[in-house]
Amino acid sequence: MPDTTALRIAHLLVGLPVEILGRTRSGRVMRRPTPPRVYDPKGGRPPKHGGEFVLGDPATWGEERAVTVTDTRLYGQATARAWDRLHPRLTRRAAWLDHVGPLPIIEGTVIRLSVEHLPSDGVNKPVWLWWSRTGATEADVDRCWQAFLRRFDIEHTFRMLKQTLGWTRPRLRDSAAAGRWTWLIITAHTELRLARPLATDLRRPWEKPAPPYKLTPARVRREFRNLRTTTGSPAGAPKATRPGPGRPPGSKNRRPAPRHDVGRVLVGSEPHQRPGEHDSPRDLDPDLPARAPHHSGITGVRGTSDGTLNNKLTASPTRAPMADRVAREHGR
Repeated sequence: MPDTTALRIAHLLVGLPVEILGRTRSGRVMRRPTPPRVYDPKGGRPPKHGGEFVLGDPATWGEERAVTVTDTRLYGQATARAWDRLHPRLTRRAAWLDHVGPLPIIEGTVIRLSVEHLPSDGVNKPVWLWWSRTGATEADVDRCWQAFLRRFDIEHTFRMLKQTLGWTRPRLRDSAAAGRWTWLIITAHTELRLARPLATDLRRPWEKPAPPYKLTPARVRREFRNLRTTTGSPAGAPKATRPGPGRPPGSKNRRPAPRHDVGRVLVGSEPHQRPGEHDSPRDLDPDLPARAPHHSGITGVRGTSDGTLNNKLTASPTRAPMADRVAREHGR
């Protein structure tokens, strides 16, 4: 998630056993803790923020809180460096636009992850992470960046739930039905995971062979129809039935489906009102100035304050209809 969103969520969930981890851009400028207050003969307000920590300038980093080096299979040697008690200087924009009161100081841990190489031979750039906790140990730093890399697997899982299992395929009108359908999809995904040791790899011609313990849920689903015939089921045998007659043809639906408001709210905390089909901007706001009348074939015509047309503008000949234009092109 963006760094501003992560900071906002961390502020809203303060006091709860929740940790927020997000990626921050490499051009971000963090601030150190406020230095101890020292008497200043000149007076004035004490500083609210400490020195700058520029992510793109190594001269401002200083000493790390923790450093870890891990050998990985895909990225080679991964080095993670962490700095403690850093916070950004917030502004009243984006997620903090409607914040009431002074902007808070949200301290956290900044982690810089660098690897030897990428699997795709792409541009190798370091990754900067922000963690909502302070006082991180080496084990915490390793857990954070490894959990961040797992988010790519989570994104592929959501894609599999949508494309393979049809999570978003039905057009449900009730929020309770959508929740039940989501739990059914989660149950089906769990069954595919549990059936992995029993499935045979039915791979496509372009796919590489995979051992049974590494089969993806999509591959297990191809073999699931064969597993279903050999495994038992607590449910009884289905009974023969026929569909109901339904509503007679030509009759009106006297029980329309209820509409559920999505709860769209504007920036000013006002509910959104969709304008009518033939509503003009002047109908919605009577204070708008009158619009000049439309004249066919006149380009650049503007209305004056007294409602007359500007005589200094020139009028162009009216465009010919499409049929006349086609006839001239064909010499008719």
